[in-house]
Amino acid sequence: MSIVIIGGHDRMVCQYKKICKKHCCKAKVFTQMPGSLKNKIGAPDLLILFTNTVSHKMVKCAVAEAEKYHTSIIRCHTSSGSALNEILNHCCPPPA
Repeated sequence: MSIVIIGGHDRMVCQYKKICKKHCCKAKVFTQMPGSLKNKIGAPDLLILFTNTVSHKMVKCAVAEAEKYHTSIIRCHTSSGSALNEILNHCCPPPA
């Protein structure tokens, strides 16, 4: 499963990727707005928005791209590792 994470803290990027790998998911993490965000998102299976740490412009761009490909969007106010773990446990439980 491919996942794009929008928002979060810069220092948590490695931990976000490690949590996704534990759930057998491939992740792209964008904590800052790159110049060509809409070209970098692609067509993931799931888009996770950490709404507390992201700009409105970045959210609008990410949601517009996700809607093009009918991608599921999950919004979470907190950007902690445990919040991401809980989301992934619900969407794609880790293998036994």
